[in-house]
Amino acid sequence: MGALGLAPSAEAATKAPFQPPRPSDFRLRGRAAARVLILGGGVAGLAAAYELGKAGYHCTVLEARDRVGGRNLTLRGGDRLTEMGGAAQRAEFGRGQYMNAGPARIAQWMTTMDYCRELGVPLEVFTNTNAEALIYNESAGMDAPVKWRTAKADVYGYISELLAKATDQGALNGRLTADDKERLLSFLADFGAIGPKSGGYAYTGTGRRGYAVDPGAGAQAGTVLGPPPSLSDVLASGVGRSLSFEFGYSQAMLMFQPVGGMDAIPRALAEAVGKGRIRTGAKVTGITDRTGGTRVEYVQNGRTRAAEADYVIAALPPHILARIPHNLGANVQAALGTPVPASTGKIGIEYDGRWWERDENIYGGITNTDLDLATIWYPSYGYHGRSGLLIGYYNFGSAADAYARMTHAQRLRRALDQGAKIHGPRYRRGVTASVSIAWSRQEHIEGGWIGWPDRGAEYRLLNEPQGNVYFCGDWLSHEIAWQHGSFESARKVVTELHQRVLKS
Repeated sequence: MGALGLAPSAEAATKAPFQPPRPSDFRLRGRAAARVLILGGGVAGLAAAYELGKAGYHCTVLEARDRVGGRNLTLRGGDRLTEMGGAAQRAEFGRGQYMNAGPARIAQWMTTMDYCRELGVPLEVFTNTNAEALIYNESAGMDAPVKWRTAKADVYGYISELLAKATDQGALNGRLTADDKERLLSFLADFGAIGPKSGGYAYTGTGRRGYAVDPGAGAQAGTVLGPPPSLSDVLASGVGRSLSFEFGYSQAMLMFQPVGGMDAIPRALAEAVGKGRIRTGAKVTGITDRTGGTRVEYVQNGRTRAAEADYVIAALPPHILARIPHNLGANVQAALGTPVPASTGKIGIEYDGRWWERDENIYGGITNTDLDLATIWYPSYGYHGRSGLLIGYYNFGSAADAYARMTHAQRLRRALDQGAKIHGPRYRRGVTASVSIAWSRQEHIEGGWIGWPDRGAEYRLLNEPQGNVYFCGDWLSHEIAWQHGSFESARKVVTELHQRVLKS
């Protein structure tokens, strides 16, 4: 059928489906599974151990921290968070409240969804964009935040007006046929809610902007918000920059989160791998590649230990791996030092009431700002509950560095002062608990993710095995900072290692 053009050819396949290793692969070839040491118990390391374990590989995971998950960290009441330098916090969140300190959302196309299905991790919708959430750009001179829906209506309306006028005046005649022009004008009329040609295609605002008094019963038709600001004011406000966020392939709704906290994923992976195969509190201090195998030294409970295996999968952050003595060569060492760690931080603030729902009708979603707190996230769970926990800042770069230098009390005070510019004085009232994290100050991780200057020779080198040592992690994918990247990298390494074992 393929030869006759009646079925897709092999060349037409865009991506070979992942085939996890199976015990039958070895039985059919009369070979035995290999021993593998996996350095790092984050999502990538656990996923590699899980997939290799399906075929009976003898996997041991060495994790320096006292828990698995890496940057997948969910904080609940009673948890303790310690930073490099010794500063410690104890979470006092109420029952049922939690803070996803690391990854917090999953796009529906991501491989992460497949593992949630396979491992039985229940999911719920994460509200990534919300028409009732806010945009506030203080540096642009905004004296009050504007709702997402209002900003979108004004930006789309004015852009549609300009394009409609240009089209009608013949500015696009070189690109459009007469029929194209009519079709474009028809589209713009609906897209931007602009007026007719007789009115100059003017954008004057509609119910899309929102209502001062919502539509109701009887004669209450609702009161549409007043006329929009001028085109110049809308452009000057910079609100349009926020709107492109929802167009991102990794950010578009629908998005999801595990019920009860993101750490349900590494917990399910760890259970499937088997606790006996995971050694926490095991800090790797040396990696040696040898003919026919590997040797890894590590410290656990104050004692120096060693483990040998056929292969190593190094799933630690590259800047952490770069500090571990090894014999893999100068090129590998230089490559590990190439990507740059990125600073990021969050604060979870619990309130004794869900005022954002009660008073502002904000049910989930994200407020975007140009303040140093960057964003405020409203919870996508526990609606209409007695209390609630929001993310008071999720910031990056220099802003995250500045917050990292503060104590927790200073971070909270700063976050409340900045948030009050958006939500008013009530933002400071009713706080019952808070925890902040600076990922640059988390031992054995020291960054939210990494960035490559370019995916050149160093990136390609570390995507290939170096002797019997493989590297693995989101930092070796095209979806850095997403669990999807970790899963995809793990699958790639597992496939390559398994094919090598079968051929050996």
